[in-house]
Amino acid sequence: MTRRASTVPELSIVIPTFNERDNVSELIARLEQALGGIAWEAIFVDDDSPDQTAQVLRSLAQRDPRVRCMRRLRRRGLSSACIEGMLASSATYVAVMDADLQHDPALLLSMLTTLRRGQAELVIGSRYVTGGEVGDWQEQRLAISKLATRLAGLVTHQPIADPMSGYFMLRRERFEQLAPRLSSMGFKILLDIVATAKPPLKTLELPLVFGKRHAGESKLTTNVAWEFALLLADKLVGRWVPVRFLSFAFVGALGVAVHFFVLTALLKGLGVAFLAAQAIATGTAIVYNYTLNNVLTYVDRPRRGSRWFTGLLSFAAICSVGAIANVGVASFMFERASAWQVAALAGILVGAVWNFAVSNVYTWRR
Repeated sequence: MTRRASTVPELSIVIPTFNERDNVSELIARLEQALGGIAWEAIFVDDDSPDQTAQVLRSLAQRDPRVRCMRRLRRRGLSSACIEGMLASSATYVAVMDADLQHDPALLLSMLTTLRRGQAELVIGSRYVTGGEVGDWQEQRLAISKLATRLAGLVTHQPIADPMSGYFMLRRERFEQLAPRLSSMGFKILLDIVATAKPPLKTLELPLVFGKRHAGESKLTTNVAWEFALLLADKLVGRWVPVRFLSFAFVGALGVAVHFFVLTALLKGLGVAFLAAQAIATGTAIVYNYTLNNVLTYVDRPRRGSRWFTGLLSFAAICSVGAIANVGVASFMFERASAWQVAALAGILVGAVWNFAVSNVYTWRR
């Protein structure tokens, strides 16, 4: 690959990466083959890959100025990576695609031609239109994908066959108009864009034959389903209730169950005095809530390694004010002949809002 004279790109292809070092060279070669005669650039947004994807990309960029690498530290999330990459572009058009070579770069030219002619504002590489294929997916993955597509219809409000696609293109200026209102949650940036656009974007779907991963492993995890649920919730009720608070409250509800389980075991099983039992149950619930919030509510900025333990200390310190009120209120009510379950619940409710508001600012600060 040889260095070429710098030109203003007409098209920026934004490619989020995490552990894709063995794919990026081949992808750039395929982009060059597919986009002959087009002024393009590839903006790779890497979430600090342990396999040194960013270093490989920098080496490639030294030989080809069309390659750019944005390395993000202590942040995760495909949607937020795509948003940052598109905002870093100055091209007329921006596209998003995966780095694993499952998205055929040859489709980019047809997408670009469609936008140039004004036939659409948004062009999607679709697996579910005539001519499109999902490749060698197992039946379970196909069923999950189709279910997610049906659920996505709750927020898209327009007939799109594949709103879960990760391969699309639109004008950069139109994206920048939408960017401030995007949720930036999870893995489905296209769904976020479609659900946010008012009035709806004029959309055209082109058939995409989904290829096989070239190297590395799939990034699909159990967290993907949770993040998808949060995105749907944000688009449905986010204007009234912050979706992060909904997640925090959900975790808190599970924490209540843990709290009551521990409290019941101590009171009824071991005969521990109520004040001591309530304090122990409160501490257990704090550790449980912190752990679960770290992997669900704050999946985009989790605390890992030594920061996990310092985060726990921070969370516990913040919750200590609520915990003191929790134990005090619960004891006060219990001593006045309230049922122990009611007393415990009253104590839990006292610290709930405090725990979320302050931990959001300090424990999981960006």
